[in-house]
Amino acid sequence: MCFPTHYILLADTLANANLAICIQAKHSYNSKVAYMNFSGWNARIQTLLPGVLVAVMIALASKFVSEQYGAPSMLLALLFGISLNFLSRDARCGPGIALSARTLLLLGVALLGLRINFDMVGAIGWPIVAMVVLMVPATIGFGLATSRLFGFRYRFAFLSAGAVAICGASAALAIAAILPKDDKSDDRLVFTVVGVTILSTIAMIVYPILSQALGFDDVTAGIYLGATIHDVAQVVGAGFSISEEAGETATLVKLLRVAMLAPVVIIASVFLRSVSTSDPSGTRPPIIPGFVLAFILLATLNSAATLPAPLLAIAVDGSGWLLLTAIAAVGLKTCPAEILKVGKLAAALLVAETLFLAAMVALALTQLPIIPT
Repeated sequence: MCFPTHYILLADTLANANLAICIQAKHSYNSKVAYMNFSGWNARIQTLLPGVLVAVMIALASKFVSEQYGAPSMLLALLFGISLNFLSRDARCGPGIALSARTLLLLGVALLGLRINFDMVGAIGWPIVAMVVLMVPATIGFGLATSRLFGFRYRFAFLSAGAVAICGASAALAIAAILPKDDKSDDRLVFTVVGVTILSTIAMIVYPILSQALGFDDVTAGIYLGATIHDVAQVVGAGFSISEEAGETATLVKLLRVAMLAPVVIIASVFLRSVSTSDPSGTRPPIIPGFVLAFILLATLNSAATLPAPLLAIAVDGSGWLLLTAIAAVGLKTCPAEILKVGKLAAALLVAETLFLAAMVALALTQLPIIPT
């Protein structure tokens, strides 16, 4: 059966018109979706920005005061944040402060991986590497074993001992990120950061004198300082107060302790996953947290390839700023009255862990033939 030509032309015209309408409708729908997505992101940024800016301003102020007067910037950021803790209860600032205390923290820890280079193992020597590595589980084991005597369970014991054993405030922030949360989690974290920062500052003054009293040469003194002082900044200050050689050795040994952050967090994550139950959403803690995986990948990249020095400098500085902003946000979320409830026994446990590490490293350096020649 044949249709007249004008019918065929009419049908073709209608089909093309229908297609054009469909294309226009789809384009309109996509435009609406894109606009809604943009509007959603814009609304989220507006929600988060005030709190993030508050934390950043505190970080900037802390850095300025630290450079002017020599006080630890981490401690200053924490104290400034605590003094403004009422802002975390403000509806405009709360979401951004929470983001800074969590997401910026994890990004900062991940970027720490770019400080690590596997070549430093050969520079230090395997005996020293073995000593430094073994001191980490020894200190954590000591903290876990003695915590009951001080009235604490595994959370504060692992948090405090891990901070003492690895890299002070940065380690405390990373470990706190994987521990199960309760109503005292932020208080324990703040107390630990304050405690290890104060103890690091004291050690920066006392340990160089102790090194001389023990008869250490500059290299051995650098090893001792790098293996015992908690925070990187105080290690650098103590080492270079003796000599340039001691400062370089101390920094190298300290970075080896920083490298232990990834295996410690992974082992702890695996253990916590095995003993924890699912949360109400049905999820469980990951075997390897994403920020630890990023830490390992960045350390491997820095070891396998020669990265541009400006890029490394930006990444290292960026890590420091992210961690400083995160600790300011942690302070903003903390009530001073709650910190005091942690008590004197918590301080005593931190001091005991610090003295244990200092004594064990001194014994190893004086009694074992591990000093590089």
